[in-house]
Amino acid sequence: MQGDRDQRSKAFRARLLAGAALFICVPSGAALAQTASVTAQDGLNKGAVYVDAASAGRSGDVITAQSDGGDRVYLRTDGNVLRGDDLAYDLASGAASVSGRVEAISADGTVVYASHLETDRDLKAAIAVDFATRLENGASLMAATAVRRSENVNELNYAIFTPCPICDADGPKTPSVSIQAEKVVQDEALRAVIYRNAIFRVGGVPVFYTPFFAHPDPTVVRASGLLVPIINYDEGRGGVSVEQPYLHVVSPSEDWLISPQINAGVAPLLNLQWRRRFAEGSIVARGGYTYERNFGDFDLDGDGDYESNVRFGDKEHRSYLLSHGEFDPPGPLRFGFTAERTSDKTLFDRYDIRDPYQDNGLYYGDRRRLISQIYAERQTDRSYLSVAAFSIQSLRLDPAFEDNDFRDADGFKVFENDDTLPLVAPLIDARWEPADPIFGGRLRVKGSAVSLYRDRFVGAPVLNPDIVPSDITGLSGVDSRRVTAQAEWRRVFITGLGLRIEPFVDTRVDLYSLSDLPPMMGVESDESLSRTRTSAGVDLSYPLIRRTQRADIILEPVAQVSISNKADIDPRIPNEDSQVIELDESSLFRMDRFSGYDLVEGGARITAGGRATIRWSEGRSASLFVGRSYRADDEDAFRTTIPDSTNGQLYDPTGLASSASDWVVQGSFSPSDRIRSWGHATFDGSGDIHRAEAAVDGRWGRRNLASVSYIVDRSNPLSGDQNRNYEFVQLAGQQFVYGNWGVAVTGIADLERNVITRQEIGVLFDDDCFRVEFGYRRNNTRVRASGPSDGIYVRLNLATFGGSGYGQGEMR
Repeated sequence: MQGDRDQRSKAFRARLLAGAALFICVPSGAALAQTASVTAQDGLNKGAVYVDAASAGRSGDVITAQSDGGDRVYLRTDGNVLRGDDLAYDLASGAASVSGRVEAISADGTVVYASHLETDRDLKAAIAVDFATRLENGASLMAATAVRRSENVNELNYAIFTPCPICDADGPKTPSVSIQAEKVVQDEALRAVIYRNAIFRVGGVPVFYTPFFAHPDPTVVRASGLLVPIINYDEGRGGVSVEQPYLHVVSPSEDWLISPQINAGVAPLLNLQWRRRFAEGSIVARGGYTYERNFGDFDLDGDGDYESNVRFGDKEHRSYLLSHGEFDPPGPLRFGFTAERTSDKTLFDRYDIRDPYQDNGLYYGDRRRLISQIYAERQTDRSYLSVAAFSIQSLRLDPAFEDNDFRDADGFKVFENDDTLPLVAPLIDARWEPADPIFGGRLRVKGSAVSLYRDRFVGAPVLNPDIVPSDITGLSGVDSRRVTAQAEWRRVFITGLGLRIEPFVDTRVDLYSLSDLPPMMGVESDESLSRTRTSAGVDLSYPLIRRTQRADIILEPVAQVSISNKADIDPRIPNEDSQVIELDESSLFRMDRFSGYDLVEGGARITAGGRATIRWSEGRSASLFVGRSYRADDEDAFRTTIPDSTNGQLYDPTGLASSASDWVVQGSFSPSDRIRSWGHATFDGSGDIHRAEAAVDGRWGRRNLASVSYIVDRSNPLSGDQNRNYEFVQLAGQQFVYGNWGVAVTGIADLERNVITRQEIGVLFDDDCFRVEFGYRRNNTRVRASGPSDGIYVRLNLATFGGSGYGQGEMR
C-alpha cells in the first residue's frame, strides 16, 4: 500500500508540474503582452462583454463559445480576460465556466491557468481544476483543485509551491526546492500561506516532513517568522555552532530580530536587533549578551606552550552594542547618533559576530575601532554647518607587544589603550559661498574648530619627537583646541584654443590653545599659538581629444604654480589629523594636501601631471596618470626622527618633505565589460615604492567570477614595534564546474609575516533559486585570543524564504 501511495504521489507531482508548465513555460514577451492588454483602456463600457471565438451563440442571458482547436476563445469584460477552448458566460450574473487550456487574467494582472474554471464576474470567487499560477516574484503555485472562497482566501488541494523556475530552455524541469502539501490555504488577510502535511523536496527528493507549516505570502515584503539558520563548526566555541534568527514584525515601520547563537562548548550568545522607522528618520539598535568565562589558547602550566581552547576564570557578563539613528526633518537640518561599544575586545572574534564594523553617522571609525557620536548638520544651496562630538573604542592590538604575539606575561592579548585616544568635543566644520560672483569669480569661506582631550600621554607621531621627554612616567595626556578660518577665491578663463586658466588666492589662519604639554626644552605646560598662510597661484589644463575609427584618445596635461609664505610648523602643535596622507591624482593639486589642518605647506611650488585615456567602445578603456610636485625648499618638519638612532636619523612618512614629492602613478584597464582593473602607487625619487594598491575583477560564463586585490605600505623604515609596514593579498572567487555545482574560495594572505590570516574553500550549488555552500574555513588573525580557529561552515539561501548571508567581513 505504501508503495502504491508513493507511486501515486510521484505520478501526481509529475502530472501537476507538467500540466502547469504547459501554461507557465510561455515566452515572457507573451505574458507581458497579456498583462498589458488587461491594464490598457479597452474602450468597453462597464458590464459590456467582448467575445472572439471560432463559433459563438446566445440563449437568453447565456453566451456560449467554442474554439476550432487552434486559437482559444477570448472574452473580455470589466478589465478581466478569460481564454479557453469551451466557454459559457451568464450576462446577468457574470458567472463563467471555461474548459480546456484555461487562462484567466484579472484586472490587477494576476494570471491563473487551469484545465477547467468556474468563476464569478470579478474573479473574486472561483473553482479550478489543474490550477497553476505564477506570482510576481517568480514563484509558482499549483494544485489539483483550487477554490477561491473569497477575495482574500484561496484553498488548494494536493498542491505544490516552489520559488524556483519550473521551466528552462528545454521546457519543464524539476524545481530545485519545492513544498508539496495535502492542503494549502493562501490567506491574503493574514498575509500567510498555510500548509497541512507538508513535504519539503530538494531536487525532487523528499528531505523533511511536517504536519503544519506556514510562511509569509510571497507578496509580503516582510513578516514574522523563523529565518534560515546560520550553521558553523568552530573549535574556539567547542564545535558546532547554530544561530537561529527569528524576525518579529511589530508594524510596517518596526521589527525585532532575535537571534540566539547556541554553541557546543561555551554558553549561548543572545543577539538582538531592533529597527524603527519614523516619519522623518530611523533607529537601528543591535546588541548581544552572554555570561561566560574566558576561553582561548593560554599557557596555564607555564611550560611555554599554549594549551588549545581552554576555559578559565570566573564567569562574567559580556555584551556589545551597535546602534545608530538618523533624522532628516523638513528643512536644512538633519541630525543623528551612533553608539558602538563592547565589553570584551575579542568578543566579535570569539563569537563571529557578523558585520560589526559599519559606516554609519557623520564620522566613521577606521579598521577595528568603534565610534560613538552625536552630530547635527545644516545644509543649504550656499552654506554648510556640522557640529559633532565623539569618542572611540579601539579593538586594535598594541604594537609594543608584537614580538610576543601581542600577549602579556599572563598570556592575554594586549590591545591599544583607549585612554590614548582622544575625546573629541566638539568638532565644527562650516562653509559658505555668496550667491553673486566676487570680481568675476567664486569665493568660498571655510571655518573649522575642534577640542581634543586625552587621559593618557601619547608621544610621537602625535607629538613632535623633539619635545617628547625620555621619561614619560606620570605625564597626563595633552589637550588641544584649534580654530581655523580660511577663504579661497577662484576664477576660470578658457582661451579660444581650449586652454583652461584658473587663477586663485587662498588665505588661512590657525589658532591653537594647548594644555599639559610635556616639560622639555623650555616648553610651557600651557601654550597659545597662531600661524597664517597666504597663497596665490594658477591652475592650467589643456585637454586634447582625437577620434579615430577604432578608439578615442584623450590627453589631459595639468599644471599648478603657487607661491605661499613659508609655513610656520611649530613643534609644539600636536599632529592629530594629518598623520596619514594619501597622495593621488586629485589630492596632488590641492592647496592643502594633508587630510587635516595640523600640518600645512608653504613656499613656492610647481605641480605637474598628465592623464592619457583610450576608449575603444562602451566598457572598454585604459587610463594612466603620472604626476609630481616640486617645492623650492625641503620641509624637515614633515620628517620624523627614528627612535634610538645614534645620529638622529629622519624619515619621511608623508612623501612631501623633500623638494621633489613622491611620484604619483594611477591607472585603470578594462579590456571588456567583464574585466576591470585599477592601480595606484607612490614612488620616491629612487623608484622605491612607498604605498601601492591594485585590484582585478573578472567575470566569465554566466556566474563565474573572481577578484584579486593587493595592498602594500613601505613608507616606514623603522624596525621592531615602531614599524607599521604591511603587505596583503586578498582573493575571492567562484567557479562552476558541472551545471549548478561549483567551488568557492576566499583568502587573505599577510605577506609581511608569510601567514594566511583567513581562508575559506567550499563546494556550492546554486541555481539562482536555491544556494547552499558547505566548506572549510580557518581564521588565523592575530587579534584572536583563542588562537587559530578551524571549522566547517554551512551557508544557505532560499528564494522567498531568505538566507543565512554570505558577508561576514570585518573591514570598514
